[in-house]
Amino acid sequence: MTEYVARPLDTSRPHPARVYDWLLGGKDNYPVDEELGNQLTALEPRAKQLATQNRWFMHRAVRKLVGGEGIRQFLDIGTGIPTEPNLHQIAQKTAPESRVVYVDNDPIVLAHAEALLHGTPEGVTEYVQADVREPHTILEQARKVLDFDRPIGLSLIALLHFVPDSEGAHDIVGELVAALPAGSFLALSNGTADFDPDTIGRAAEAYKARGVTVVPRSHAEVSRFFTGLELLEPGVVSPPEWHPELATGEPLLESGQVPIYCGVARKP
Repeated sequence: MTEYVARPLDTSRPHPARVYDWLLGGKDNYPVDEELGNQLTALEPRAKQLATQNRWFMHRAVRKLVGGEGIRQFLDIGTGIPTEPNLHQIAQKTAPESRVVYVDNDPIVLAHAEALLHGTPEGVTEYVQADVREPHTILEQARKVLDFDRPIGLSLIALLHFVPDSEGAHDIVGELVAALPAGSFLALSNGTADFDPDTIGRAAEAYKARGVTVVPRSHAEVSRFFTGLELLEPGVVSPPEWHPELATGEPLLESGQVPIYCGVARKP
């Protein structure tokens, strides 16, 4: 679909995708990413667990959308470095014909996308190198693979807390959702300081000191992303509270312990 144009690989400062990879136990990161990961772990010893809990929310959301809502197309923005099982593997396990477009702005994700994002013969997986701040470009590329006359699952997992309001975070989501047909879904998670303001504040400062903006959002601020949509039960909650019955053996932490809000909503 796409002729990839490699963007410069900046290893002088951490990148959210690579830090997330480190937190998830991956190897596709650099010393600068590991350094920040270790600092986050020093601030919050459960940092790796919390990243995993967020990842498992994505797993359950996809199972819900494929198995319970009949979604067969996904647009996953802020994909991160491939960590199995990836979104397409979860979707295509239930519905082999599922089509998935992944989007990320880190060249190292591109380097691994070609090798790792292979789906079923019946389905399609594609990769677009773009920034979430370029919604028009993302939609233009996604239309080459996805049918925008049929419902689509839009996935924005652990991404928007890297996009401040001054850069139009809510407008970006609004533009993406506006392009989706009725019956589509938005699955989203965003870090919050509601549960532990001191620790999360210091973590945000650690990112900021390395040139990365992090915006923890309140319950009301995260809920605003779903304006005009129909939230699925149980609404905007901490990841372990979102349909724990869909877990496949993952040990979920007690509710309220994960400083993240998440939710899934339908476009009427």
